[in-house]
Amino acid sequence: MTTALSIILPAFNEADRLPPYLGEVKQYLEARYPGAHEVIVVDDGSRDGLGAVVEAWRAGWPALRLISHPVNHGKGAAVRTGMLAADGERLLFADADGATPIAEEVKLHAALESGADLAIGSRLLAAPGARRRRALVRGLAGRLFAAWARWWLRIPVRDTQCGFKMFRREAARDLFQRTSEPGYLFDLELLALAHRRGYRITEVPVDWTEIPGGHLSLAGVLPGIVRAMWRLRRRLGALEDGN
Repeated sequence: MTTALSIILPAFNEADRLPPYLGEVKQYLEARYPGAHEVIVVDDGSRDGLGAVVEAWRAGWPALRLISHPVNHGKGAAVRTGMLAADGERLLFADADGATPIAEEVKLHAALESGADLAIGSRLLAAPGARRRRALVRGLAGRLFAAWARWWLRIPVRDTQCGFKMFRREAARDLFQRTSEPGYLFDLELLALAHRRGYRITEVPVDWTEIPGGHLSLAGVLPGIVRAMWRLRRRLGALEDGN
């Protein structure tokens, strides 16, 4: 049977937060895509026993796969590994903490059915009934960063960093073979490249809840973000010049 949907879950030291989301994903997929789905957990060099946790789940779930990086390379690298290993006609990557309910994939699926090549989950687009729960300061910081990224890299997406994005298989293969950003800013490289290559991008409002226990500290990564933004702008400029 054709794999209709592949879900890629990049994970680093998520032995506590991943299992509840795996349970939600398993129940949903076995009801909606019985025999036609796969889930790929990419363990990005975890040191908390995550691999053993996923292996225990695999015993009762043949559609679940585990790919392990021997050392931590970054979220972008983990997503790229999973995307290039996936077999689905549609490929979705989601954050391992389950901030976006897996049932929201139906909204992204509908966008692809309507002609999009990429469907991007958004916490910033308004929609009737959409639920967003986020700390005020982090929410404000996220909006400011997204506005800067849109201007700096000319990306036509309001929420660049939401970890819930779906791709047609051909678009995913093309884009992830061309991207190289290993860390937090891989979304920016991905979206900027997709825009420049003429892919149709649709932003879709989704439910989202901030889950405690994340690893990212904006203050700690800010200097690296500034350097990476300069690097991305130069690289994208070189691509536009045909170099």
